[in-house]
Amino acid sequence: MPRPKKCRRICALPRHSTFGPLEGPASGAVEMAVEEYEAIRLMDLLGCTQEACAAQMGVARSTVQQVYDTARKKLALALVEGRRLHITGGDYALCPRGEACPGRNCARRDCGGGRCGCRGCPRPEGPVEDGHSSQRVLK
Repeated sequence: MPRPKKCRRICALPRHSTFGPLEGPASGAVEMAVEEYEAIRLMDLLGCTQEACAAQMGVARSTVQQVYDTARKKLALALVEGRRLHITGGDYALCPRGEACPGRNCARRDCGGGRCGCRGCPRPEGPVEDGHSSQRVLK
């Protein structure tokens, strides 16, 4: 029996979930998981290292590397081949205070893991199934 997948912690859902060419019809579609989007956001936009990204997402560095590589390939397919990119689904835990997260220097980086010492760390509830994703809301 394979090991169960660990949910990746994300700060917030993307503001926009679909991207595509403005000129002419899209030549296909690419689906990117929310945790892949989060890896791109943390490393490419905020400049986090793989280690910092792994700590933020609550997974191993090797997992972040795999998620990031997959996300970059999907992003390249969408840009080079003119495909529509749709961000949806995945296995992630959503931080309820993520909208106010300052990003790279977030004091809540370890929330959910119980290592930050704030005594108010959210704990995951059970998964919510929507057919494509396994999302847990942290309290």
